[in-house]
Parts: sequence; C-alpha cells; structure tokens
Amino acid sequence: MKFTNMKLQARKAVRAYFVRNWTIEDLMNNDEIPEHACASLRTVYLTLLCALWSFSFGSFLQLIWEAGGRFTVLSSVASLPCLYFISPLRVRTRVSLLMFAACNMGASFGLYIEYLFGMNQILVVSLYAGPTLAIGTFWIESLLSRERREIYINCLTYPFSLMLATYVVRTFEVINIHVAHWMLKVCVVLALFLGYVVVYSQEILYDANFREINFVNRTLTIFFHLPGIVVHAARLCVGANIEQHRQN
Repeated sequence: MKFTNMKLQARKAVRAYFVRNWTIEDLMNNDEIPEHACASLRTVYLTLLCALWSFSFGSFLQLIWEAGGRFTVLSSVASLPCLYFISPLRVRTRVSLLMFAACNMGASFGLYIEYLFGMNQILVVSLYAGPTLAIGTFWIESLLSRERREIYINCLTYPFSLMLATYVVRTFEVINIHVAHWMLKVCVVLALFLGYVVVYSQEILYDANFREINFVNRTLTIFFHLPGIVVHAARLCVGANIEQHRQN
C-alpha cells in the first residue's frame, strides 16, 4: 500500500509539474500590469539579476584565482536543500544563501566548461554578460513602465542585439571555427532563454493576482521549472492553433 501511495503521489507531482494554472489568454495578455503584480515582478527580476551577478563573479574568480574546485561544487549542491528547508520568513538568510550558491555555481560552471570544451575562461565569462544584461533590462523596464508589450519587446531587442554584436566581434578575434560555432549556439540558446523569461513573467503576474509571491523560490523556479513551463506553453499554443483550424 505504501508503495502504491508513493507511486500515485509521484504521478501527481509529475502531472502538476507539466500542468500550470494559466491559459493561452493569460499568455497573450498585453494589458497594463496591476501595481501589486508589477511590484512582485520587479522583485523577482532584481533577485535574479543579483543571482546572475553573483554567478558571473564566481566565474571571474575562477578566471583570476582558479577558485573552482571540490569546495565550490559541494557548497553549491548543499545550498539547494538548505534553501528548501529554511523558513520563507527568513528572507535575508535565504537571499544571502542564494547569492552564495550562485557564486559557487559560477566558479564550478566555469571550471567544467573549460575542462569539457577547452574554452578560454575569458570567453566563458563574457558569455554571462548577455543574460545578466537582459535581466537587468527587464528590471529597469519594469521600473519605467507597466505596459507588458513595451517591457517585453524592449527587453528582447536590446540584449539580443548586444549578444549578436558580441558574437560578431568575438568571431573576428577567435580563429578556431569550432569555438565560433559553439558561441553561435550559445547565443541562440540565450535568445530562447529570454523568450522563456517572458513566458514565465506571465505566470508570475497570473499567480500574483491570487497570492503573495515568494521571490527567492521564483528565482530558483526560473531554472528548475524551465522544461515544465515550456511544455505547458507549447501545449497551449498547439491547442489554440488546432481550435482555430476547426473554426475556420
């Protein structure tokens, strides 16, 4: 019986992971953002921006001091369950632990990239500038405007243009064609990530209408719930296209 109950709970957890509460109307909503929901969105953007800065700083430490190693890997892994078990009321502790985990992850990630792909650590550090600038643009635009279309279009246009320009400059500097192709793939992945952030922003705004947002958990969710949110968005878009074809 216990095994059967655990199996049912696991199925429900997987189903809940891939099924969200928002619909295609919420995804395509371009109305002005309410003030309380916009405040929650700004807090999530700011927390994510600080986490990316910490991540980049850890990679920079790996560049100048070779700080990445067993300690950074174990520290980043151990920080995740600590974030889960610490009470949400201890906001400062959780934010500090999140920044510590991001810094250690940055040092460890740079170490693995250099080991697996043989890339110069300077190139690895420069790749973090794109998503960091993008999230910073999201945060600044959310401060200046509450129009969803203006926030999302500007935040997708400026950072992607900078990433593309950085790729062109680096291509002329890097003679190795393999590295240039790898950097192009990274730019494409970062562009897709920005689109995913837009989709997830809609989910944050939807949930903010019903309850208070835990911005530390939401920052972690951007990475750990990426497959589930992308699959749900794709399912909604496919279903909307099928319904439109039936009506035509």
